Amino acid sequence: MPDRPEIVCICGSTRFADEMHAANRDLTFAGVIVLAPGFFPHAEDHQADKVITDEQKTVLGALHLRKIDLADRVLIVNPGGYIGESTSREIAYARAAGKPISFTHPG
Repeated sequence: MPDRPEIVCICGSTRFADEMHAANRDLTFAGVIVLAPGFFPHAEDHQADKVITDEQKTVLGALHLRKIDLADRVLIVNPGGYIGESTSREIAYARAAGKPISFTHPG
């Protein structure tokens, strides 16, 4: 085992919470440190009283960019090839930082 396990940041639309959780599980079992979104507003168990403000969304977005900074590489969870506006921003940020990027569904 290397001195430090690989660190992977998972990015993608939070509407794919199940797919992100599966990627997190698989990477964790492979001995990887996983950094992932901490809040899934699109998840089925999302309640109306848990709606986040625009300010909170901005803070969470900036926090996720810091996770990319910490990562050795980035995994984009994109079922069906879907990449939304926030994920596009994260990809551009990761590329500018020189982070390797892979996709669960290329294309």
